[in-house]
Amino acid sequence: MNSYLEMFIHLLERAALLLICLYFLTKIPGFRELLQKDKLSTPRELTVVTFVFCAFALFGTYSGIEVEGSLVNVRTIAIVAGGILFGPWVGIITGVVSGVHRYVIDIGGVTAIPCLITSITAGMMAGIVHFKVKKKNWWLVGITVGMFCEMLTMGLILLLAEPFELGVEIVSIIAIPMILGEVSIGLIILLVLNIEGEKDRVAAEQSKMALEIANKTLPYFRSINQDSLHTICRIIKDDIEADAVAITDTHHVLAYVGYGEERYTAGSKINSELTKQSIRSGEITIRNQVADHHTPQIQCLLIIPFKEHNEVTGSLKIYYQKANKITDSLQTMAIGLAQIISTLMEISRIEQIRAGAEQAELKALQATINPHFLFNALNAIASTTRTDPSHARELIINLSGYLRYNLELTDEMIDVSQALEQVQDYVEIEKARFGSRLKVHYDIDPVDVRIPSLLIQPLVENAINHGVQKGKQQGEVTIRVKDLGETIRITVMDTGVGISQEIIDQLYADKVSAKSIGLSNVHQRVKLIYGEGLVIRRQNPGTLIYFDVVKRTETK
Repeated sequence: MNSYLEMFIHLLERAALLLICLYFLTKIPGFRELLQKDKLSTPRELTVVTFVFCAFALFGTYSGIEVEGSLVNVRTIAIVAGGILFGPWVGIITGVVSGVHRYVIDIGGVTAIPCLITSITAGMMAGIVHFKVKKKNWWLVGITVGMFCEMLTMGLILLLAEPFELGVEIVSIIAIPMILGEVSIGLIILLVLNIEGEKDRVAAEQSKMALEIANKTLPYFRSINQDSLHTICRIIKDDIEADAVAITDTHHVLAYVGYGEERYTAGSKINSELTKQSIRSGEITIRNQVADHHTPQIQCLLIIPFKEHNEVTGSLKIYYQKANKITDSLQTMAIGLAQIISTLMEISRIEQIRAGAEQAELKALQATINPHFLFNALNAIASTTRTDPSHARELIINLSGYLRYNLELTDEMIDVSQALEQVQDYVEIEKARFGSRLKVHYDIDPVDVRIPSLLIQPLVENAINHGVQKGKQQGEVTIRVKDLGETIRITVMDTGVGISQEIIDQLYADKVSAKSIGLSNVHQRVKLIYGEGLVIRRQNPGTLIYFDVVKRTETK
């Protein structure tokens, strides 16, 4: 037993027992989460960890090997490892408890006071290392601190031992095994840090899951309603393997999926006081053991408020039937997911508001065009009534056909063929005004596309009234609808006097005068719907105007 090697092996055996005990403790979910925390945030957490390392330190004392009235033990290993990993409170308390215990069980012993002093010193030094040394170097510095404390112990034994020869004999036997045995501190620290490293991996997996859920649910946020929210809850429930998931606003359940679904219909008032309290406070609510009479057998729940501009707008609720299912990693993932959902809901509402505003603007723009056209059409019919009544009747039919298309519209978008019928009715009326001075050509590809009503006709009207009419010669207007593959190009071209560059510049700057209201309105509508406004080019002679309709946006 006096062999250095044998004594060192026995110390490693005791240290290995500590490692094995710690390893099995890491398999307990609650304790594993404590080890994964960057900081112990509650007195309960601090107490649990301190108790564990105090137990390890006391075990180190009781399992020590007696040599000439001293104990060769692994107490310092537990003190230093606990203090470095979890801070000065754990280190100092463990050092004081284990040091006082060592002194009490061997009052008057030659090593009692040295062990008391170095135990407390080890806890203090470990706490300093926790704050002052980078985490990646903890294991190496921990070994150094442990060896220093053991050397301090040896020095105090030599200083305080009576007779001095006894101290020399004890130190000569235990010094080398005790100092070398401190390498176990590095093993314990590396084990715990490896568990902390797993936290980052789990966090990455949870972040990935949150993003995958967000990606799956994204299409359903384009139009938020009862069905879409129900589907979103279903996706979340399935992906995180919850027993139930709900989304609420501040007063009502918007969607509920899973266990107890029959008790919660969309639109029903929130009954849970926990949910009401969480919405009022804006704080996350976690209950790993709860008996909620509204949902029997639900033992575990997580309530995360939705926030928009620091105001609570609702909540995401996650339920489990088994207790202690809300882990830190799940909580972190759920918080991130709730933030994403809150943002998507806000964006969806903004989009709906914007779409409503654009729809109202489109209706207002169309309303400004209709009287403009009607005024010109009635003038054309009036000028024909006396000279050719039968033709006037045809023109009235053309006008009624045009108005019928417009008044019977129930959709913002119509088939391009229907739009061209509107144009033809208009052109027939205008021909009555201009006679042989106006020729209109159609170059139409067979396309299946929908466009807003009264989009082509104002361009034709502009070409006739501001192009052909102002010219002294015969004028021609060409209307083209060409399939370019991914886009449909709609073009109106005339051989009139041509548009001035000043008007083009004013149009693009949204500073068009009342005389160009028709062209401006079409430009604004095209820009609102398709993203790009009209393309206008001066020609010699005349003007060319076109816009492109992207096929994939040709939806209602």
